[in-house]
Amino acid sequence: MSIDVNNESGTEVDEQAILDIARYALARMRIHPLSELSVIVVDAEAMEQLHIQWMDLPGPTDVMSFPMDELRPPSKDDEAAEPPQGLLGDIVLCPEVAKKQGEDAPTGHSMDEELQLLTVHGVLHLLGYDHEEPDEKAEMFGLQAAIVDGWRAEKGLTGPSPAPTVS
Repeated sequence: MSIDVNNESGTEVDEQAILDIARYALARMRIHPLSELSVIVVDAEAMEQLHIQWMDLPGPTDVMSFPMDELRPPSKDDEAAEPPQGLLGDIVLCPEVAKKQGEDAPTGHSMDEELQLLTVHGVLHLLGYDHEEPDEKAEMFGLQAAIVDGWRAEKGLTGPSPAPTVS
């Protein structure tokens, strides 16, 4: 799996954890190991510009996903299917928004924990998941929690997993 993490935000973030959880999420979703992903960490001003340009919404947001080849995980019915390889796309993260969301979360958690959650959220968006409808939201957020919990367990991290704060 080729994953590039590029921190352009000026804020120190745990780039290795972002890389690790992205790799874990893609493996768990059975994405081809030769697929490519880019994660870009930007400041609030750059994120606001992207948010306005692509969503026509004011202010910075936490995460944005820009799919390229629209790769999808193999269906659950076809366990033997070979997943296609390609360019997944870009995930853009904003640590300033992540820090505030982590602090405001019911369980309270760190900026880095929020960035890990947002990375998984962005991966799922690249794979076609959405949360506009209640059933889609339940599926996506359930999968997101399972991936974050699985990764945390594999890393031996203790304490509660961050609750979803993305909307």
